[in-house]
Amino acid sequence: MNKWLSCRASESGPWEHREGIRARISELRALLNDRERAHREVGQPERTRKTELLQEAQAELEKAERAISPEHSPRYKRAAHVIVGRIHIDAAHNMLLRVSEGIEVLPLLPGVLAFLREHLSPDDPRLIAALEIEQKASGDAPPSEVQREILLEAMGIARQARIDEAMRVRSFVYIVWWLMLGLTGLAVLVAILGFVDPGIVPLCFAPEVADTAEKVAVCPIGMRSIPEEADPAMISTLVADTAQGADFLIVELVGLVAACIAAAAALRRMRGTSTPFAVPLTLALLKLPTGALTAVLGILLMRGGFVPGLTNLDSSAQIIAWAIIFGYAQQLFTHFVDNRAQSILAVGNAGTTTPTVPTSPLVPATLNREA
Repeated sequence: MNKWLSCRASESGPWEHREGIRARISELRALLNDRERAHREVGQPERTRKTELLQEAQAELEKAERAISPEHSPRYKRAAHVIVGRIHIDAAHNMLLRVSEGIEVLPLLPGVLAFLREHLSPDDPRLIAALEIEQKASGDAPPSEVQREILLEAMGIARQARIDEAMRVRSFVYIVWWLMLGLTGLAVLVAILGFVDPGIVPLCFAPEVADTAEKVAVCPIGMRSIPEEADPAMISTLVADTAQGADFLIVELVGLVAACIAAAAALRRMRGTSTPFAVPLTLALLKLPTGALTAVLGILLMRGGFVPGLTNLDSSAQIIAWAIIFGYAQQLFTHFVDNRAQSILAVGNAGTTTPTVPTSPLVPATLNREA
């Protein structure tokens, strides 16, 4: 039991991603061992070259295993170990392609092309060349060494594009997290200042009582009558005295609840993600402090006469009602963040972008050897 609790305490990132990487490592290790047994009877120079490549591939798999181990990936890395593990697996897979004979590359072609279509644009020359190789390849005419190098080049570029996509998602999530933490700290600071000096910027109004000339000070959790002979300075003093330390907290809490409802409603349009980064959860958390702050700011704008005809609310219930509206209205601001998240997650899924990665010299060098 203690061992299980220790493992869960050190777990970092989605457990399914880690197990998927571990399964992929086992699969590739079995393929590498099979290639090693199949190539034992080749000539000594070629066997030495392939043995070295196989050893390098096995070393990459060991690095991937270390990257996803709980000891190497503490919780604060926030699933970065998943991306690192994939990088090492990609390197091992490329080495597997390099040591494979032409006939052994044929079964791998469908997976290679599916991966290229996912991460390269349809007009990318590397994808077009890979499709031509797939059309011409057969059991009687397997991919040549030059064609294999072209596939390796395309795979390297596509894998770099996938890494770039993952890093963009990670950077976006980190930005949203820091923004959420900053807004949360600001909301807490506002609540604390409201407790320390509730009268400095009271969330109160001084409407006139119907059919009389009297006024009343209305706050989120309190009311007080204002004498008819009170001048503006006295009215301000009475309003400030009516304010209570919990006014800001109540308004922020109401805005927070409204933001929770808005976050739940926004989930219907939020597509899930297969990345190890919790993008939907991060976006939902961003709405909470934003709703608390927009509720306070909205009430202050109404108190300052920013909304014509709504400069004086008649009861505490009206103040709370408008705090709900302003808390939900945070969706107007976080909607842009939601759209940005959707656009980042959509990159690469339909092969709409081509990474700007320098072309490797592998293909020209191979062409020179063939010439």
